Amino acid sequence: MPARDDALTLLKAYNDNPALIQHGLQVEACMRHFARKAGENEEPWGIAGLLHDLDYERYPEAHCHKAAEILHEHGYDATIIRAVMSHGWGIVTDVEPLSLMEKTLYAVDELSGLVNACVLVRPSRNIMDLSVKSVKKKFKQKSFAAGVNREIVSRGAEMLGMELGELIEEVITGMRADAEAIGVAG
Repeated sequence: MPARDDALTLLKAYNDNPALIQHGLQVEACMRHFARKAGENEEPWGIAGLLHDLDYERYPEAHCHKAAEILHEHGYDATIIRAVMSHGWGIVTDVEPLSLMEKTLYAVDELSGLVNACVLVRPSRNIMDLSVKSVKKKFKQKSFAAGVNREIVSRGAEMLGMELGELIEEVITGMRADAEAIGVAG
């Protein structure tokens, strides 16, 4: 499996939009946090998170499918490719998340975007003072970060056997661990 630095180089090769690169870094941070929490090897989890939207900027009409092709060409293993495919379940793929890594990626992708949006509207623009209560309030406000699919977030929490508040708390914790590097430290 290619190293993390190679994965970041690959992400940047296919994405010019800094927001998409930042999103990949944020999902990576969440995935690494969840892997540590589950006692799993965080490297493949982090790389799956980092590269999950690899194809989104250039190939939005073939999202996930083109990423699988690119990842295969670059020597990524089937576990990572399947995780990337499964995060688009019910939207652009029929690959249902089955493993814990796949379910986690499915659950944290959209939610990390909502948490990022919550950080951006805070006076501090810092995740360190963001509360679960604040995120839950914004979650209920459909016009806020309207592109975030709340149904997927709820389904992801259910897949992981977690309450929504618990999932939000873990995503915030995961993003706090790398706040500076992922752009949420104010």
